[in-house]
Amino acid sequence: MMSILFVVGFMFMLLFSTTANVVNSNERNNTPQCIPKEREALLKFKTTLNDSQGNYLSSWSNNSTTQNCCEWRHITCDDQTSHVVYVDTSGIDTLGGEIDSSLAELHHLKELYLSDMNISRIPKFIGSFKELTNLDLSENPISGIIPPQLGNLTKLEYLDLSKGTSQMTIDNPRWLSQLTSLENLYISNCRLLKVPDHTSSSSISHSNYSFTSLQHLEISQSFIHPATITWLLNSTINLEFLYLNDNNLSGTILHDLLGNISSSSKNSLKSLQLSSNQLGGLIVDDFENTFPYLSELTLDNNQLEGNFPNRLKTFPNLERLDVSHNKFVGLLPDLSSMPNLISFIASNNKFSGTLSESIGKLDNLRDLDVSSNHLSGYVSHVLNLQCPSLKYLDISYNLDMTSKFNSKYPIIPSFKLVFINLASCKLGPEFPNWLQTQTELIYLDISNSSISGPLPNWFPNITSNLNYLNMSHNLLNNNLTNFPLSQEADPVLVDLSSNQFQGSIPPSLLVNATYLYLSNNKFNEFSCGANEWDKSIAVIDISNNNLFGNIPDCWENFKQLGVLNLGYNKLSGKIPSFINMTSIKTLQLRHNNFSGNFPSSLKYCTSLEVLDLGRNTLKGPIPSWIGEKLNNLVFLSLKSNKFYGSIPFNLCQLTQIQILDFSSNNLSGSIPSCIKNFTAMAQINSSETTISSIMEIDHYPNFCPRYNRGCFDFIWYDNNASITWKGAQHEYVRILGLLRVIDLSSNKLTGEIPIEVTHLSQLVALNLSRNNLSGKIPRKIGKLINLEVLDLSHNRISGKIPIGLAEVSYLNYLDLSNNQLSGRIPTGTQLQGFNAATYAMNLCLCGTPLPSSCPGDDDDESSHVPAYDSAHDDNDKNGGEWLDFSWFYKGIGGGFIIGFCGVCGNLLINNSWRASYFRLMQNIGDWLYVMIIIKWNFLRRKLIEH
Repeated sequence: MMSILFVVGFMFMLLFSTTANVVNSNERNNTPQCIPKEREALLKFKTTLNDSQGNYLSSWSNNSTTQNCCEWRHITCDDQTSHVVYVDTSGIDTLGGEIDSSLAELHHLKELYLSDMNISRIPKFIGSFKELTNLDLSENPISGIIPPQLGNLTKLEYLDLSKGTSQMTIDNPRWLSQLTSLENLYISNCRLLKVPDHTSSSSISHSNYSFTSLQHLEISQSFIHPATITWLLNSTINLEFLYLNDNNLSGTILHDLLGNISSSSKNSLKSLQLSSNQLGGLIVDDFENTFPYLSELTLDNNQLEGNFPNRLKTFPNLERLDVSHNKFVGLLPDLSSMPNLISFIASNNKFSGTLSESIGKLDNLRDLDVSSNHLSGYVSHVLNLQCPSLKYLDISYNLDMTSKFNSKYPIIPSFKLVFINLASCKLGPEFPNWLQTQTELIYLDISNSSISGPLPNWFPNITSNLNYLNMSHNLLNNNLTNFPLSQEADPVLVDLSSNQFQGSIPPSLLVNATYLYLSNNKFNEFSCGANEWDKSIAVIDISNNNLFGNIPDCWENFKQLGVLNLGYNKLSGKIPSFINMTSIKTLQLRHNNFSGNFPSSLKYCTSLEVLDLGRNTLKGPIPSWIGEKLNNLVFLSLKSNKFYGSIPFNLCQLTQIQILDFSSNNLSGSIPSCIKNFTAMAQINSSETTISSIMEIDHYPNFCPRYNRGCFDFIWYDNNASITWKGAQHEYVRILGLLRVIDLSSNKLTGEIPIEVTHLSQLVALNLSRNNLSGKIPRKIGKLINLEVLDLSHNRISGKIPIGLAEVSYLNYLDLSNNQLSGRIPTGTQLQGFNAATYAMNLCLCGTPLPSSCPGDDDDESSHVPAYDSAHDDNDKNGGEWLDFSWFYKGIGGGFIIGFCGVCGNLLINNSWRASYFRLMQNIGDWLYVMIIIKWNFLRRKLIEH
């Protein structure tokens, strides 16, 4: 019995093993086997690619185990024929190269995806892929002429040539019409030249269209010849999506462009985007067709003018309409004819009057943006909108909108908004009470809206979801209590600046906000607990408040802090050593009462770009490690402190420095000659108008409505600075980045002005006044061609004023007073235009505009600077010596004194001489009188006779 069971079991196992082998054999037989010729073509193509990582195409190998190219990554073969039909190496950032001719062996290829591979040209053999249906060459720096051989791809359904970084050219777009199967066409950064006359629209019968299958046409950032755009629009029959954004359609009349769309496409078109062109003119109401299925129309950023066209009101299925950034005038349209409208954007026009009540009848309306117009009326008109779906509301910068409520309008809106922007509308003086119903807010901006008084008690009820809150530039006051902010969104921006809040800063703001702006208030205290700083904060600006006492010692938890501005307060004590974050880019502590030495912990703040410790009572030497550790500094101000010692030579390593202000300290020694290493003052390396600290944002879309194209992935903090300009203090923000300033005034510096300063050709202001500098003004100072302000007053500078200074054409403020300069003031448009105070108290200086003239000014020849020969041209041009006429002035004075005393002294002492002198004068007078009378009578008789 056991033996029978054993035999049966053995037979069963044998049968199972055989069946499994048959199944495995069938599976192997069903797997396509690579055709050797195509495998070799792919391997050769691989050799032309730059696979810097070395692993993306690692499966492409000729090893015995990986010879079947149908099993390689990014490759697909046909199950029946085993031919390669699919190649996709797109989106691999580290893979790059050209399209090698070896791919021409893939005769049965249907889909080829080579986007983002640094391809610079399209080879002609691409046109040999007769079976190709999909071709993607997007995001490549393709340049030159696109080969017309692509027109041979008659089975092509998808062609993507968009997002290129170089400019392509289609010199004869006629070949596009040969792509009779094409359904989707994407082109950008391309020049589409004129269609030859024999293929122009005038010779095309509307019954014989070229693009019978094209449904999606997108051409952007390109030049399109007017005849070509007309031909394209006339040559389509089933077009559903037409995107022509960011092209050069300037001079084209929108009405004509819409009229050129074929009648069939007008009936099939669903989305039409014509944004960011220069389309102009009026839209005339004479269309034969009304685009019955059009759901999206964008005309923003054009030059359209006149009243809102009635024709645009007759698209019954329109859901999204954007006419922003144009020149429309008159009243907003009646939109009741578009009951399906979801989004209406009409910002940045010149619409006037009140909001149309018809908007309130749109049940599906979700986005409404009519900002930056000339609208007037009551905000209550807006709140009366019966739009239950409304989520985004922006009526900001309509200065005549007021919050006054009319009794016939309810004050409780029917919608729950997510986004509200009412900036620069007249909402005040009371806090808008209707906001208490908006408990789903993510974005709230009611800045500059004339609101005053304390925040209402219900305010915390609407803030729990906020990631953007801006109530700046109002008159809100009283103590600020804790209110919640979004715990899910990052970042969270809070701007309460320029109000009248007082008391303590709520700790919850310092915990929950990522960007916190509280400047220009009356806060007097802020504190933090060690366990409260769980969340990263990037910007803290509490400048211009009444904060006093020491800074809390909690900064070690600020790992992501980029900006800390506590300037213009009453803070005292030492700057905490906990301020040592490597992430910080701006540290402004100016105009406080900080004391002690320069904080050594700042050497760890290696990302610092702006450091302003001015107007405190800090003392000690300036550390030499500033130049070594903080070499990213663009702005450094230590003005109005008590620093002493010499200026460290290592500061010359600050190659990015644009503004250096050490004025009003006790610094001594000489000015380092290595200042020529301040590269940013010697070369044009930035055109930015501001000095901004830039913080990257991970989830910036939370800040912006979905329709706003102006959103970025960064936040800019524009730094401000107090700079002595033309002898007075000025605050700079918007043009701070254009300034190149060195201010070492009011110190105890000695020695000469280093000639190396003349290498700083981009320098705009140089102030070395009120020191003990000596020597001469550098002869080549004329090389500072951008200099606008030069103050060398109150020093002991001697010698002549260099002639080259007269060539600094931008110079509009000059002070050389209270020095020991001598000689003539060089003749030049700028130098003669300054008043005498500019050169005052230089006793040996002469010439215009000083009242003292130079010797020889009466002589034509000596009234000019003496000629000089070519051998000394450079010497004289930059401050050569003139002849010294001081002996001549002294001789004139001595001769006058001797002659005056010799004559008048004798007359005063000798009576007989005095009597004879006056008798002589009297006789001369009598003789002159007689002669005048005789001559007069003689002339009168002559006149009578005639």
